[in-house]
Amino acid sequence: MTERITVAESLPAAAVVRVSRASYDPSRFAEVDAASKKTSEYIIPALRRLPGLIHFYAGVSPKGSIVQVSIWDTDEHAAQLDRLKEMVVDGRRDMEAVGVTFTPIFNYPIDQTWTV
Repeated sequence: MTERITVAESLPAAAVVRVSRASYDPSRFAEVDAASKKTSEYIIPALRRLPGLIHFYAGVSPKGSIVQVSIWDTDEHAAQLDRLKEMVVDGRRDMEAVGVTFTPIFNYPIDQTWTV
């Protein structure tokens, strides 16, 4: 049987996916989850003001991992998050206060979009 691949959506040729990861002690899940929800109260409005954002997803795993994945129209627009006060100052401060440790952030050019 041949696998069917369908193009999910049309993205700009220069689109990138930005992946931010962090870890924490799983015993602190309730604190980290609460802090993540609180930071979203000020991060989401700030994100909505940025040009070029196509999608933004965030998740907190009870196993000690956090991920934020966003899709941007260009690498330059994705780089706005590296300077967004609500993200790099306020959010980092609030998440580190509950034991979160961040790893380096990477932007990846998108060369395929599909759903199965």
